[in-house]
Amino acid sequence: MRMPAALVVGVGAARGLGAALCRKFSEEGHHVFVAGRTAEKIEHVVAAIKSSGGSAEAVLTDATNEDDVAKLFKHAFAENLNYDKPDLIVFNAGNNKRMEFLDVSAKIFEEFWRVGCFAGFLVGKEAAHYLGPLGRGTVIFTGASASLRGKAGFAQFAAAKAGLRMVSQSMAREFGPRGIHVAHVVIDGGIDGERLQRGNPERFASAGRDGLLNTDSIAQTYWHIYQQAPSAWTQEVDLRPFKESY
Repeated sequence: MRMPAALVVGVGAARGLGAALCRKFSEEGHHVFVAGRTAEKIEHVVAAIKSSGGSAEAVLTDATNEDDVAKLFKHAFAENLNYDKPDLIVFNAGNNKRMEFLDVSAKIFEEFWRVGCFAGFLVGKEAAHYLGPLGRGTVIFTGASASLRGKAGFAQFAAAKAGLRMVSQSMAREFGPRGIHVAHVVIDGGIDGERLQRGNPERFASAGRDGLLNTDSIAQTYWHIYQQAPSAWTQEVDLRPFKESY
C-alpha cells in the first residue's frame, strides 16, 4: 500500500514553521517533499524526519523561479511505487524586515513581492494544474498580519502578503467547486523560531511564556484544514498568541 504524499515549499531552519509542517505531515504518515533554496537546511530537516522513522526527500527549489517550480511539481507528481501523488501542498516562503518607506528601493520592493506573492502564484498555478485532473487536494498559503493591514515600516512586506491573500481567495473561488480546497492562514504574531530569535532577540526574550506562536501548534491547524470535510471548508483562519493585541 502506497503512502500519501505532501509538498511543502519554503522550508528553512529546523526551528521554523516549514520544518514543523514537514514533521507533522510525516508523523501523520505522509511522504514529504521538503522544498527550499538552501540545501543544507532542507537536508537537515529530511535527516531529522528519517531518523524518527518518517519518509521525506529534499528538493532544492527557488520558488521565485518558474522553471524550478515546474521541475519540483513534475518530480513530486511523477509515478512512484512507494507513495501517491501529493494531495497536500503548502506555500510557506516569505521574508520580512522592517524598513523606513523612503529606504525601500524599487529593487527591494520587487524582491519582497517575488518571494511573498509571485512565488505563491507560481506554486498555486502548478498545484491547480496537477490537482485539477484529480478533482481533490488541499493547497494552503501561509499569510501574516501584513496580509490584512499595512504597518509603518512594512510596506514592501504588506504589499506582497496582501497580494498572496488575493491569489488564495481567487483560487478558492475558482477551484473549490472542482474539489480543490484552497486556504490561507494568517500568522498574526511572532513565531517561536530561529528567525525571530536571531533577527529580534529582544522581542524573543520579552515575549514570555506562550507569547509567541509555537510552530508545532501552527502545524496542527494546517493538518486540521487538510482533514476538513467538503461540507465545511475553511478559506481563511487567523492564529495568534493569547497575549497578542489585535
